[in-house]
Amino acid sequence: MSGAIDGAINGAFQVDTSTAVVLALFGLAGGIGITAVGPGGVLPTIGMFLFTGLSPASVAGTAIATHVATGALGTAAYVRSGQLRDPSTRRTALLLCTTALVGTPVGVLLNDAVAGRAFGVLLAAAVTVTAVLTWIRERRVRRVGDDGTGPVPLPAKVAVPLGLVVSAAAGLFGLGGPMLAVPLLVLCGLPVLPALAVAQAQSVVIASLGTVGYLLGGDVNWPLAALIGVPELAGVLIGWKIARLVPAQRLKTALIGMLLLLAPYLAFHS
Repeated sequence: MSGAIDGAINGAFQVDTSTAVVLALFGLAGGIGITAVGPGGVLPTIGMFLFTGLSPASVAGTAIATHVATGALGTAAYVRSGQLRDPSTRRTALLLCTTALVGTPVGVLLNDAVAGRAFGVLLAAAVTVTAVLTWIRERRVRRVGDDGTGPVPLPAKVAVPLGLVVSAAAGLFGLGGPMLAVPLLVLCGLPVLPALAVAQAQSVVIASLGTVGYLLGGDVNWPLAALIGVPELAGVLIGWKIARLVPAQRLKTALIGMLLLLAPYLAFHS
């Protein structure tokens, strides 16, 4: 699959069938992960980093562009299912969205200082941290017997720094906010479904600002964003259904294992 997108850097879009299928599957899996368990938005970034010749800025810019639509769809889904209608949940979402106005541009600017190898190492570190946080989150949920549905107020002194860290990391790597936000929110005491809901709302702000930032540098490949983003949208709806109707323990375990297996490869990928 090396050299699958030979013309992407020069502005053209040439992709062989096998790579197109792989990238579309990364998008589908990412969408499912976004709304079912939170840490799914990293998968399109990983797919493009591993299977295209794009620069770190183009990987991040193209990935974050796909999250504008997935964030909007995920937000609408959780409004429909009621999580974002609760006042305390909406307040948390507003705090996270506000902090994203500051954190996201910082992350985009930091991307300029990251070379290809360093980008892979930092991405591997972020993937590992996410996997560990997701595992800790699951242990906590089982220990306290959380049903994952009830609203819980999150203090501003917790939500503000959390939102800044999440949005800066998302801007740097082109991630969806739920990747880090959901595990961190649950660890801070928010039930799973409200955490998923507020993370979707934050991701709309992160993705919109991040896309503008990377567009200014010419680092968004729209054909590639469409190739990944369309199946990612389908995955968002599938993941939303899984989160509400199906015990997702096996999916979470598989996602944790996949992230931990991919992390070393990302670190040493050139």
